[in-house]
Amino acid sequence: MKYISTRGNAPAIGFEDVLLAGLAPDGGLYVPEEYPQFSPDSMRQMRSLTYAELAAEVMAPFTEGCLDKKDLLDIAVQAYGGFSHTAVAPLKQISDSLWVMELFYGPTLAFKDYALQVVGRMFDKVLKRTNKRITIVGATSGDTGSAAIESCKGCDHLDIFILHPHNRVSEVQRRQMTTTIAPNVFNIALEGTFDDCQSIVKALFSDEDFRTRHNLSAVNSINWARIMAQIVYYFRAALALGAPDREVSFAVPTGNFGNIFAGYVAKRMGLPIKKLILGSNENDILPRFLETGVMEKRAVKPSISPSMDIQVSSNFERLLFEMLDRDAAAVSHLMETFKYEKSYGVDTEVLKKIKNIFEGVRCTDEETKIEIGKIYKAAGEIVDPHSAIGFVAAEKFGETGLPCIVLATAHPAKFPVPVRTATGITPSLPARLSDLMTRRENFTVLPNTQDAIKYFIDTAEKRI
Repeated sequence: MKYISTRGNAPAIGFEDVLLAGLAPDGGLYVPEEYPQFSPDSMRQMRSLTYAELAAEVMAPFTEGCLDKKDLLDIAVQAYGGFSHTAVAPLKQISDSLWVMELFYGPTLAFKDYALQVVGRMFDKVLKRTNKRITIVGATSGDTGSAAIESCKGCDHLDIFILHPHNRVSEVQRRQMTTTIAPNVFNIALEGTFDDCQSIVKALFSDEDFRTRHNLSAVNSINWARIMAQIVYYFRAALALGAPDREVSFAVPTGNFGNIFAGYVAKRMGLPIKKLILGSNENDILPRFLETGVMEKRAVKPSISPSMDIQVSSNFERLLFEMLDRDAAAVSHLMETFKYEKSYGVDTEVLKKIKNIFEGVRCTDEETKIEIGKIYKAAGEIVDPHSAIGFVAAEKFGETGLPCIVLATAHPAKFPVPVRTATGITPSLPARLSDLMTRRENFTVLPNTQDAIKYFIDTAEKRI
């Protein structure tokens, strides 16, 4: 399996290099030269597999030449063995056609664990084998950071620097990052938005001297390995509800577009997904695009669903690449236009192709709180503000008789204030995190400049 850049000016490389590089040197994102296909018969046989076995089966074609199926099974068994639900990603029925897959049983209580617990172990295995050392730099809107730190803490062959927007994540989210004390973990609170964090990370990767000097790698969903591991739970949910002999749809709370893009890849691999319905808060760049065909960046508005407070959905570039028939020059032009003009547009035929698969919904904070209360009253389920937006999306675009699966992306205890406001109940953290609010924190507040971040990383060893 070889991987190519969405911008067309980087050589095709294998999975090991994709894993360690993260972002392509031309600024593009890596995608497979072709998507592997699973036949209906092979998918039927997958129904009886454990989650770890299914993960190995689904990921194996993508890691060919680097990790074989046995390697992947070992990694998956280790990654998911400590999850707090025996089903790993349990599926619950809410009504006749509405289901929810709970993706918050990993160590940091968010869906990011399902990929990053795998990716961290992949890093460890490959780096030990090659005796390489890397510096991971990542941006987080709340959940990626803690999941990445949890998967990489204490690894001998890497240092990890995570940027989060100062005072723009929940206290639980922040503390899950900043109370992890390990010599290779560095938390940076950037005086800006998540988009600022993400922009600086991309700029560091584009700085060839800095990138080479520190051997940079990425854990954000710009790293293909993240997308690859997220494909697995789409297969798990659809197979449980009758695929490949029955169509399903998914409703996904969406910010950076990585999670829902994994669903698109699952569809390309043969899974019968009819619709992918994205839910957004008032930072609604994606629903606006689906309405108008224009991707326009606006100011980020803080919300009660902070992990979606994003106005630059990086992974959408991968979808554009596919919808433009893999015309890398056209993608590169649109990305350059967006960088300098803060907007770009696609023609009606391209938009029509996208809307054949994707729908989009926006929610205000008030609508989100109403939905949390509504779900609790109707089904007795307590959901976090991000997952609630997924439910709104499913209710708007779900079809009668066709299963629609909401991906519940975070434990409600990560966002206790809006949940308490909506339900009157304060959700509790698991016992292993019961002392989280009293643990010592360690992070550095830095100005919103690339030079400040570069200096911090350059001098990090002196502070250990």
